[in-house]
Amino acid sequence: MAVLASFKRRIVQVLAMLLYNLNLPGFAEGSIWQGASKAVCVPGLNCYSCPGAVASCPIGSLQAALIASDQRLPLYMVGTVLAFGALFGRTVCGWLCPFGLIQELLHKLPLPKLGKGAWSRALSYGKYVVLFVCVIAIPILLARFTEVGSPFFCAWLCPAGTLEAGLPLVAANASLRSLIDIQFWWKLGLLIAVLAACVFIYRPFCRFLCPLGALYSFFNRFALLRYRVDPARCTACGTCTANCKADVCQVSDRECVQCGECAKHCENQAISFTLSGLKRSREAHDVKH
Repeated sequence: MAVLASFKRRIVQVLAMLLYNLNLPGFAEGSIWQGASKAVCVPGLNCYSCPGAVASCPIGSLQAALIASDQRLPLYMVGTVLAFGALFGRTVCGWLCPFGLIQELLHKLPLPKLGKGAWSRALSYGKYVVLFVCVIAIPILLARFTEVGSPFFCAWLCPAGTLEAGLPLVAANASLRSLIDIQFWWKLGLLIAVLAACVFIYRPFCRFLCPLGALYSFFNRFALLRYRVDPARCTACGTCTANCKADVCQVSDRECVQCGECAKHCENQAISFTLSGLKRSREAHDVKH
């Protein structure tokens, strides 16, 4: 069952990547889709400027809303993030994020791996710094004290944007290649560093830098769709957290990306991936019968 769940997760990851980027001709044309669907966000990190993207990225949209917050309250974006968080938490990270899939595939390369430890648990707080400083504070301050706001995270830090948008657009447009500057080279260097780290460290961007993961982590314990532990079957052996490649202290805590590795190693089958309401309905049915 656990192996089947892993296969299903991989299929969902690939489908999510394809559905986010249905505008396949955009890659050949080097153009950005401007259709009405760009008014809505996908759950995962997927750059607005990716030639294939048919919807917006929640982090990019959140920054744009914060930049314009002196003119209108960003109720739509707040509501969107709350909805995704309440429904999925970091299940988005493990199942619906294209850049998460890329990191996992790179980690499968047969090279030595750097295991988790106190160092990685300390670095896991970095994504909260990125969220509150680079995604929230700096765009608001720039909008307040300068004439033009800036989506700082997208412009200077997001490696997914460089991979999905920067490189394809530059490759397809000679006019853009003539505009390459220090900002592009900085982001390209950052992308290379992150992708290289993925080979040796499990999902380093998700664990240490991703502001979207930081946002969803606040909902992880309460999300409707997530991994749950059956206390009647759990023996508190610790096998689940010991075999987790992330820095979890328990199943579905803030660092859990809902990958299901814990369920694969649980000999008591105490861990299951379920909807909250569905789980309660099954329990009530079992008691009744």
